[in-house]
Amino acid sequence: MATGKYSRVDGRKSSSYCSLATIVVFVIFCLVGIWMFMSSSIVPVKNSEFLSVETGNEVKQTLSKSDSKQFDDTSGDLSGAETREDGSGLSSKELGITNEDNSLDNLVVESNNEEKESQDSAERNQEENHANESSDEKTESESGQKMVDEDDGKDRETNSRDRESNLETGEAENEGGEMKNKLHTESEESSGENGSESAESGKNYGVDGTADNLKHVGKEANLTEEKNGKNQDEHLELSAGHNIVESKENNQASNEILPAGTQSEILTETTTQNGAWSTQAVESQNEKKSQQSSTSSKNNDHHWKLCKSTAGPDYIPCLDNWQVIRKLPSTMHYEHRERHCPDEAPTCLVPLPEGYKCSVKWPKSRDKIWYYNVPHTKLAEVKGHQNWVKVTGEYLTFPGGGTQFVNGALHYIDFIRESVPEIAWGKRTRVVLDVGCGVASFGGYLFERNVLAMSFAPKDEHEAQVQFALERGIPAILNVMGTKRLPFPSSVFDLVHCARCRRHILRHILGGKLLLELNRVLRPGGYFVWSATPVYRKGPEDVGIWQEMSRLTKSMCWELVVVKKDKLNNVGAAIYRKPTSNDCYNKRSRNAPPLCEESDDPNAAWDVPLQACMHKVPVDSTKRGSLWPAQWPERLEKPPYWLNSQVGVYGKAAQSDLTADYSHWKKVVSQSYLSGMGIDWSSVRNVIDMKAVYGGFAAALKDLKVWVMNVVPIDSPDTLPIIYERGLFGMYHDWCESFNTYPRTYDVVHADHLFSSIKKRCKLVAVIAEVDRILRPEGKLILRDNLETISEVESMAKSLQWEIRMIYSKDNEGLLCVRKTFWRPTEEEPIKSAIV
Repeated sequence: MATGKYSRVDGRKSSSYCSLATIVVFVIFCLVGIWMFMSSSIVPVKNSEFLSVETGNEVKQTLSKSDSKQFDDTSGDLSGAETREDGSGLSSKELGITNEDNSLDNLVVESNNEEKESQDSAERNQEENHANESSDEKTESESGQKMVDEDDGKDRETNSRDRESNLETGEAENEGGEMKNKLHTESEESSGENGSESAESGKNYGVDGTADNLKHVGKEANLTEEKNGKNQDEHLELSAGHNIVESKENNQASNEILPAGTQSEILTETTTQNGAWSTQAVESQNEKKSQQSSTSSKNNDHHWKLCKSTAGPDYIPCLDNWQVIRKLPSTMHYEHRERHCPDEAPTCLVPLPEGYKCSVKWPKSRDKIWYYNVPHTKLAEVKGHQNWVKVTGEYLTFPGGGTQFVNGALHYIDFIRESVPEIAWGKRTRVVLDVGCGVASFGGYLFERNVLAMSFAPKDEHEAQVQFALERGIPAILNVMGTKRLPFPSSVFDLVHCARCRRHILRHILGGKLLLELNRVLRPGGYFVWSATPVYRKGPEDVGIWQEMSRLTKSMCWELVVVKKDKLNNVGAAIYRKPTSNDCYNKRSRNAPPLCEESDDPNAAWDVPLQACMHKVPVDSTKRGSLWPAQWPERLEKPPYWLNSQVGVYGKAAQSDLTADYSHWKKVVSQSYLSGMGIDWSSVRNVIDMKAVYGGFAAALKDLKVWVMNVVPIDSPDTLPIIYERGLFGMYHDWCESFNTYPRTYDVVHADHLFSSIKKRCKLVAVIAEVDRILRPEGKLILRDNLETISEVESMAKSLQWEIRMIYSKDNEGLLCVRKTFWRPTEEEPIKSAIV
């Protein structure tokens, strides 16, 4: 009995002891839980401070690999100014956080409200909440570590989001998805000395993992997040000065950077306004690997060599083919200066001249260039007294004179205008052809009168004359009036200028074919300015040439408007005008030179032999050439009157097609090309559009101090007459062959859906080698094409050691911007056809 009672009492004592221990443990646990809760309530503030203060110092250098690898092909350069601006930290807007869900006070208050509501729940639920908060804290800690440790960032992000999906039903993933979609592209052109820095700091950055640091957001913020999530693909900004595009107008405008669909669909109104295109930062890892694997390994391993030729750094494949030139039966008609392309286009790279530097910027380049960029002095020795070019220290200088205007080109230009006021430089007269241009000072100074001059001369007629012009930033091409038509349509130049043209332009034995060719390209009602010694000298030879010129121009029905002498330069000019009707042709006593057959197409100009005949002047008011274009600059935007019945390139009525094309390129240029590619357009002067269509790209650049050579490929619709009608200029060309220009000619090469079509006819590697030849070191290639072609070009660009400045894609369309470097291979490849 006693034993039993004793036993019962002992049992009670044991139970009380356990209860007391349980209470103590529970209290301690509660205290720990409260402490943990208080700690976790502060975490968002601390993390927010990290984001707003430390981001500028840490994030740009320690982004997760998932974003870094998405843009590992995209390098840009940050100037010192940009680095200082960004170093102060990214604002909440830059991180893609709206005002509704970014208030730090709201984060803390909403977190406390959630906790107050949960305090009325059971102790077990409270313990579970504490456990969840501990898990959140652990997750946030891992997220913070992820931003510091790039190597482990991707795996930790995946694990963190898996846990968040179980704890918060996917809300955190939605936050992360939105934050990843905020892409900041910063790239700026830099010189060679900071190229290594751009490889590390010039990437396109996405803010990744930020949502993991922003947890306790209330219901209202979650609703905002859910709403924003629907538009997560509509946030993109390519401007180096801005990070986020939030307005609907800008979302639609970003379409124009890379519209969806094929080129033929770009101008379709139903597709150009589709939603903004996604970036590579939001693509899945599998898709990224798939795109990377599409790159051909043989392109990655392409082995480049230097072209070894007699011309050295000035090698032009189609003009230096001595295998063919040596076998020509005659050179009487300048056949040796015409194009003779090798059977297979070369794939080697042209070497740089020793001591080559980046070209002097315009407008200073009009007056001086680096001597070592064009190290030729023959013209300075032969023509120095005529103010063509002089050697001045490390520069070649151009006093602005020439044989016909020793005292300056501007005075000579004004002399022409005063002689015939109807010429009206920059208004009625906008596009000029300068024949036998010398160093092109005439064309260089016409820019001050809002006039574009297409200057041309043969290679080596005067050593490096065209090369001097191009290095100065003046439009010029290598061409000769020999046995073939000029690569221009008929009736497109408002004025043709020819200084020092003598027997060569008359070419007695050819029946005046060369002057008749100039008649073909001169617009009806346009002027021909002839400034040569036969105009103002009375020697026997000059008198004979003048008489022959008078006879020929009269039979061509050209009206001699004026013969006037410039007393300052002691030269004179005869100015003729082409007829605007066929009346004179019909009244001629003899049909010499004859009218061309009706079947002869005056616009056929690629490799077509010269004809000793004249084409009739169009008189039908619906035909091109019957009326003078609108004055500049109205003619740039006003569709030509003769586009009434035609169907445009993109399937619309031609006038609507042209208007839509212009609108498209204005948006593309203003919203991406001018600010989002890291191109310093103040350093750009010479631009070439390899597939110009209507010249919309050039038209969109009209307010910049640049000129654009608009090229219409020979297998594309013949839209070159429209380009001239708009007050722009260009030429025909086959891009399976070399272009008629010296190496290192252009600052920017633009190719819109050209390479994918050209590679069906010739090797793409040869086309890229030609782009490398005509592009200046540190010049840019902007390429728009399908993804397959973009991938091929990207691979070859890497093998050329070019810098990938930007690469984007949507659907099957891509945009690539690369910068050529000074890199040259060491191994040489002898070009047998180019060795004398």
